Amino acid sequence: MEKVDYDMWLGPSPLRPFNRNRFHYNWHWHWDYGNGDLGNQGVHELDVARWGLGVKYPSKVSAVGGHMMFNDDQQTPNVLMAMFEFSDKEGGGDKKKILQFEVRHWMSNPEGNHLGSGESLTNTYMTGSANVVGNIFYGSKGYMLKDVDGWQTFMGKSREPGESGKGQGNHYQNFIDAIHANDPGILTAPIEEGFYSCALIHLANISYKSGRTLNLNPETLSVLDDDEANSMFQKEYRHPYSLPSQV
Repeated sequence: MEKVDYDMWLGPSPLRPFNRNRFHYNWHWHWDYGNGDLGNQGVHELDVARWGLGVKYPSKVSAVGGHMMFNDDQQTPNVLMAMFEFSDKEGGGDKKKILQFEVRHWMSNPEGNHLGSGESLTNTYMTGSANVVGNIFYGSKGYMLKDVDGWQTFMGKSREPGESGKGQGNHYQNFIDAIHANDPGILTAPIEEGFYSCALIHLANISYKSGRTLNLNPETLSVLDDDEANSMFQKEYRHPYSLPSQV
């Protein structure tokens, strides 16, 4: 890349002097442009987690964390623990579902890679990474590991291997096919699903930045009794990169 229109690259973000440490991949770690690793790699895992749980918009979000390990100018946390609570009319007990997501930075222990027979299946989404990035689903009869193209269940207290499967669709081609056919019904998932997964990222970051739990109204997509948190749903756009006024 020989030349970049830096003003356009900044877009609606504040005009700042060029700095390589805010450019290319490192833009993820600054609030002006990114959402930390929760919004970087995390969106893939949150999307799978929502899919597995069958949930959309939470009723409560609480996130704590910090910028640890390094003394640099990164603004977003590199350690973050976010809890999302969803109502569940068909569930047992107090009728709720819980989704937990953690940003652990650098390296993490390979949780749940237990087959009971010396074999190994990790819950790794990025199979070429030293980090462990993936999903574990816990139920009343056992748990399930989900990696990039397969899943494996483990049943009971003895964690005996249960049902398993593999399969990985070409989501890129599916999206292109739907555009060519001008038919959103071809999509493997409605486009709105992307909104709900991204909403979890923003809600967790708002909880982290505000330093408190957010109680939410899934009908109005707003925070209950918290004007400051609601104001964080949008940011000030730099002219001329502004959103059109709503009529």
